[in-house]
Amino acid sequence: MEHAVEVRDLVVTRGAKPVLHGLTCTIEAGMVTGLLGPSGSGKTTLLRSIVGVQKIRSGQVLVFGQPAGAPPLRRRIGYLTQAPSVYADLTVRENARYFASLFGVGAARADQAIADVGLADAAGQLVGTLSGGQHARASLACALVSEPDLLVLDEPTVGQDPVLRNELWDRFRALAAAGTTLIVSSHVMDEASRCDRLLLIRDGDLIADDTPAAVRSAAGTEDLDEAFLRLVLASEKEKVA
Repeated sequence: MEHAVEVRDLVVTRGAKPVLHGLTCTIEAGMVTGLLGPSGSGKTTLLRSIVGVQKIRSGQVLVFGQPAGAPPLRRRIGYLTQAPSVYADLTVRENARYFASLFGVGAARADQAIADVGLADAAGQLVGTLSGGQHARASLACALVSEPDLLVLDEPTVGQDPVLRNELWDRFRALAAAGTTLIVSSHVMDEASRCDRLLLIRDGDLIADDTPAAVRSAAGTEDLDEAFLRLVLASEKEKVA
């Protein structure tokens, strides 16, 4: 299967502190890959490296065969950051149409992206007056307007109610079925079962890279929370040894 992303021996430091320790992985095209791990494990740093906005110490990140951050990739990648990245003094519609104009797509596509994230009824509302969950969805709509080949989502469901979380995941699955590659980070393990493949990261190290079923099997448990804990303990024992 074609690789959308290839990460080879990636080392990232922040000051004198190492964040990613020679991480290597591949992300297959047209699938939903979950990047899971506790807060501070290096998930956002890895996503930033894939998008091409993170300074790296060594290693290589290729996206669709090109170095991360290369100009031709800009239209092919949608990126949702943890912090909302839209303008508070514009309406949801104005934000989406502004980002659509940057990619050379029309207002109809912007309006469809707003509907896709469940904000059609709030399209005329100033972003600064939205709830936290609505604010995040407005950012997601702006990430979707260019119909990217790769969608990188950093904690997209934080603060969303269970019904909306389910609707968003249905949307993610539909995008993948249409050929979009998605990388979805989360620290909520119950979202892992919704992914085609999992990257489990802990303290800057990749401790698992497999399907949810294979991760459960390797850990000897059907519970993904317990599987993650067992894999963490196993990796710590290997380090000591």
